[in-house]
Amino acid sequence: MLLFVKDKLVTTAFRRLLGLENHNMIVDRLPSIQGKKHLLDLNDRGLDVQAAQEKVYSFFLEIVQTQEPEDVLQEFKDLFINCLDSANPNSELGIYQIFVGSNEPEFRNTLKRTCYILINNWENRRKYKYIQKLIDSFAEYKPKNSSSCSRKINIFRAWLNNFINSKDCQELNLFAIRHEEKSKLHWTKRYSSYLLLAQSTDKNNPKEQQQAAKRLSKQLKDKFKFELAMYIARSQSAASNVNRYRNPSILGDEVLRLIKVIVVRKGVFSYENIANIFVKQTRSQNLHEFKHSLLKYLIYSVNHQGFTETLEQQLSHKLFRWKTDYDGVKIDKNLLLRACNKIIDCLISENGKEPSQLFILLLSKGNPLTLVITLLKIVLISKYSRRHLEMRIANIINYYENFQEEECDWVINFIEIFNITFAIYAENVEYNLIKMKDKSTQNQEKTNLDTYRIFSQLKLHSKE
Repeated sequence: MLLFVKDKLVTTAFRRLLGLENHNMIVDRLPSIQGKKHLLDLNDRGLDVQAAQEKVYSFFLEIVQTQEPEDVLQEFKDLFINCLDSANPNSELGIYQIFVGSNEPEFRNTLKRTCYILINNWENRRKYKYIQKLIDSFAEYKPKNSSSCSRKINIFRAWLNNFINSKDCQELNLFAIRHEEKSKLHWTKRYSSYLLLAQSTDKNNPKEQQQAAKRLSKQLKDKFKFELAMYIARSQSAASNVNRYRNPSILGDEVLRLIKVIVVRKGVFSYENIANIFVKQTRSQNLHEFKHSLLKYLIYSVNHQGFTETLEQQLSHKLFRWKTDYDGVKIDKNLLLRACNKIIDCLISENGKEPSQLFILLLSKGNPLTLVITLLKIVLISKYSRRHLEMRIANIINYYENFQEEECDWVINFIEIFNITFAIYAENVEYNLIKMKDKSTQNQEKTNLDTYRIFSQLKLHSKE
């Protein structure tokens, strides 16, 4: 059966899904939004909220896979937004009828999960502009509060408005990040891959949100890796158009020298080789012995005396008091992971909400690269700690969200260097320095990085 709503052809699938297709059939002849009598008092018909929610999800999952995105988007707006527009006190409550006698969190969870069902499916079909339109529909909503409307209508308008101003909606906005110019974004949005990762690991989020966040986080990281590699290649070639590939960092042309500094340690004394040696030498140690070895490993070859002294003093105090009951236990993968995660907490954020004192103290000494390399050394011996590390960086970004960009230059500089360093060492692109033959530089020292060029290639085996 079909009916016309606002001059558009829509299905009655939603009403049938809720088992209401035989109720008040006269509404099939009503050419207005009030004609959607699938929006009935479901509680009166013995359908509990949880069952109704599942039917809502099934309905949108069906139509997003079978109908045009424009029609699906209109259906979403009619059910969740447009039904609250009428000033008629006798107007239908729309999908909100499900939540009569329920509570606001139930409504918010339903709205959230429905959004991510649509986002996931449109993402798979590359219908990105409809994701943007979905998010825009909330930005365009103008809440009303009319004395002529029923109390229920005004309550549900407040619920929708609360959602639009909530953290849930802020998280939703991250999925429009690819469509916005970087210069117009709040500085924290430049690091959305970390914020999305935090969404993907939050078990309180709907599974659709976790899936969508994980996918987009990886896409943004891959995009950064690709743009960095292409920028490096083009910027070192006089024959290429350097404007074709922009620098994905905000560090300017100095990023090239930074990469050379990071990559210069290769061969026997590379970070990877030292990490492999450390893992082999500590396999038979107990946790107490491992704590001593780990501390020595982290400060090994750090050429910054103030950093080294602070790191050793602060970490030894926290590390040796941690899990003392397990000190006699032989180190295994689980204890290795937990110990490395503990160090990450000490270095970044111990409570997952605010930066640790050690994080502020180390960066105040003005050498963020040294801290980043220390974090890299942790991940090189415990690759599964990387997710925990990126979660902690997300905590830092969230903490400084309400600060002006100028106040956060030191944090931003740290994150930029972190992005570049981990793109070089912990991803599937290998960077190498090649010394260029040039008569004018033959007598210069080997360590003069200006005589080297950076080359990149795909690794045969990704570390992820």
